[in-house]
Amino acid sequence: MREYFNQLVDDATEALQRDEVLLANLYAETSDFTRLNRSAVRQAGEVRQAYMSLELVRGRRHASSILTLTGQLDEDRGRISQALDGLRGRLAETPEDPYLLYSTEVHDTEHIGGDRLGEPDTVLERILAAGAGRDLVGIYAAGRIERGFGNSLGQRNWFSTNTFHFDWSFYHEADKAVKASYAGFEWRPEEFDGKVSEAAEQLDILRRPPRTIDPGEYRVYLAPAALAEIIGLLCRGGFGLKAHRTKVTPLLRMIESGTMLDETVTLRENIREGMAPPFNSAGYVKPDSVTLIENGRYRDCLVSPRSSKEYGVTCNGADGHESPGSLDLAPGALDAADMPALLDEGVYINRLWYGNFSDRSGGRMTGMTRFATFWVEGGRIVAPLNVMRFDDTVYRMLGENLVGLTKQREFLPDSRTYQMRSTSSVRLPGALIDKLRFTL
Repeated sequence: MREYFNQLVDDATEALQRDEVLLANLYAETSDFTRLNRSAVRQAGEVRQAYMSLELVRGRRHASSILTLTGQLDEDRGRISQALDGLRGRLAETPEDPYLLYSTEVHDTEHIGGDRLGEPDTVLERILAAGAGRDLVGIYAAGRIERGFGNSLGQRNWFSTNTFHFDWSFYHEADKAVKASYAGFEWRPEEFDGKVSEAAEQLDILRRPPRTIDPGEYRVYLAPAALAEIIGLLCRGGFGLKAHRTKVTPLLRMIESGTMLDETVTLRENIREGMAPPFNSAGYVKPDSVTLIENGRYRDCLVSPRSSKEYGVTCNGADGHESPGSLDLAPGALDAADMPALLDEGVYINRLWYGNFSDRSGGRMTGMTRFATFWVEGGRIVAPLNVMRFDDTVYRMLGENLVGLTKQREFLPDSRTYQMRSTSSVRLPGALIDKLRFTL
């Protein structure tokens, strides 16, 4: 696909008229999907698709289009030629863009990830064995994701990676289920078996009569998947320059008042170890890492080309939405295996759900517990808890009330497959919090 994409960009470049610049991006995947219900395969298939976006620039004017590639060179050449003609017509009616910015320095890159996903039949056999005697519901997605960039200035960038993601639940009844996931770049049966064993143990506890606790503040453990809901909310404007300058960031108190999180909190955009491409759609190459929060203090923003132009700040390769694609929270010193004992008495939360801001500028969030939340007493998990709503600020959760983070971290890709598989991911520890506020 790389050679095919480069050929199409070369051909399109030759067809350009004077003073025209072309920016082209490729989005492609070859993925296997398997859906399961009641521990049986209900749907299986393979998706092969490729899209190419074209942005035609003349001076300060630009227009863009996206088309599906057929894999037939002559047909795709013709469709690209028609698209360019259409874009030329649109440019005549398009106003100048004062914040248009794209890379003019040629910086070629190439990353081709290895394939260590394992044989699909072998993986599926392992999954079906895990569901024996249980109601396993889930989806397994695996395969190659490819991204490319090319422009008429001669720059070529290529990225491919092979990843898998198995998102599943052991269902009990009504709204009671243990949700789990296993993802990465290499299928390791022993790691998967460990996750299955942990989920099965929690399923047994979930069969016990549930308890309801009163609203109030409780000592809480947020498993990595639960913490991901908190961190995911922060990504909505928390780290972008535009959000900071327009004061819509949920971390406004950190920026304006110097409010700190706990000194153990260090957040980075870690492109080198994630599954997102190391370049953006304007041709800017991303650094391996950008430190966003260091030892509890805000350090740097993600800067897109448009924000770079608007605010006079150097672009660091961020995409237009200026949200992290490979967020990494540094590990702490606690052992996840000791968590019930460290929690002593309180709430063990595997997942949070329906998170949103209750006070965006104040960093206050709200959401629901779901999927195997437990009451811990005497250092042991003793009963499932009915659904509760939390409402608290990030400054309390990851600041004054943070007891510590776990040494173990979990790689959690975005499981969304709308249009195509996502390349976003987070790598997070669990968090022990001394006080989390529940409102109902």
